[in-house]
Amino acid sequence: MPKTLFEKLWALHQISDVENGECLIFIDRMFLHERTGSIALKGLEDEARAVKSPQHIFCTIDHIVDTTVGRGDETLMPNGKEFIVSTRQSAQSAGIRLFDIGDQDQGISHVVSAELGIALPGSTLICPDSHTCTLGGIGALAWGVGSTEAEHAMATNTLRIKKPKTMMVDFRGKLNQGVTAKDMILHLISRHGTMGGSGFAVEFSGQAVSELGIEARFTLCNMAVEFSAFTGLIAVDQSTLNYIQERKFAPKGKDLEKAITHWNTLHTDIGAEFDRTITIQCEEIKPTVTWGTSPQHAISIEDEIPHPKQETSSITANAMTRALTYMDLSPGMPMTSVKLDAAFIGSCTNARLSDLRAAAQYLQDKTVAPWVSAVCVPGSTQVKVAAEAEGLDKIFLAAGFEWRESGCSMCFYAGGETFGKHKRVISTTNRNFEGRQGPGTRTHLASPLTVAASACKGYIAAAED
Repeated sequence: MPKTLFEKLWALHQISDVENGECLIFIDRMFLHERTGSIALKGLEDEARAVKSPQHIFCTIDHIVDTTVGRGDETLMPNGKEFIVSTRQSAQSAGIRLFDIGDQDQGISHVVSAELGIALPGSTLICPDSHTCTLGGIGALAWGVGSTEAEHAMATNTLRIKKPKTMMVDFRGKLNQGVTAKDMILHLISRHGTMGGSGFAVEFSGQAVSELGIEARFTLCNMAVEFSAFTGLIAVDQSTLNYIQERKFAPKGKDLEKAITHWNTLHTDIGAEFDRTITIQCEEIKPTVTWGTSPQHAISIEDEIPHPKQETSSITANAMTRALTYMDLSPGMPMTSVKLDAAFIGSCTNARLSDLRAAAQYLQDKTVAPWVSAVCVPGSTQVKVAAEAEGLDKIFLAAGFEWRESGCSMCFYAGGETFGKHKRVISTTNRNFEGRQGPGTRTHLASPLTVAASACKGYIAAAED
């Protein structure tokens, strides 16, 4: 029978049925980081359990580490150094490959795992981090887990998982000028809510998706978790194959030939049925930005902030009112009237080379507004080196951005980096919850292009403005 991409990947890794719809799934790869990976590794040590396949487990220092030039183990986060040192010691003890501070392959988990060929089409990959679904952009079955699940997988190469339903999100037609993958996913979530994908593995398809570069596909899948999906997926095509080849840990020679034969089967069959389908007309998508404290609080930059009184649900209206109070905004305000204090380009959502190129192209011969603090943090050391080889760092610096070392940085506050209380930030990150970028910090999510344009104007603005 015709199968969806997800059903194919699930069948390839299902070991057995367990009970209550749960299955035992084989885990091909694991990725850890110092914030939660250190806890999982220490848990195994305390229980005197061995890592079953250390050659298939990788670890990086990304979440807590500072991103300032000349950084070391010391961090802005109290006790952050303990996490880093503990992770380093545990990884070495377990025989796990660690991408440490100063390593040429260091970077954000979900950036590094793809650019090094650790994540591969058709593979299962888990990480104790919710945005692991990013890697569905190359047809991997990837999802985030907790530290306890990470311990179990490291000890057994398996996980017990309830099989999700399947959903297709069909982006029909071509994207408008200036519209990016970030705008696509924000548009979807704004229309169908942050719970719209709950209980589903979501496959993104359609002309617009097939025309996206691989790094843009990562952006789309990255925020599937903000849609509450189990994971996000995109079928393998020639762009995928071109991206994977020559990666450090990818197959080589005859192994690669065999892999490509298999990877070419990783698409949804004609006639396969999904449990639910959502169709998005791409002509309706415009450069998008969030106004509130949820990714679903998103509208076109040219629109006005909605009024809670327009909502029929009192729960929704109350949530909107609370969001407006936290963000210090009022219904009916044009988004273009919102003045900014800071701009951030970084995170596993939008800190790859293509993201930095797009922002730098706009910033050429422009400067950030005098009152705006702007920071750019490449997603990996490889991205940083490549960007510097192209001179992108000079463009960012000339425009008034800080140019940092790679890491999660101000995607969230765990590392202690923040623009400050009540500062209004336009950011390429994936979450805009209360306090996400620091206590009281107000975050507006947008694409790198929109962040660059807004930083220069000092107000939220589309790149064509």
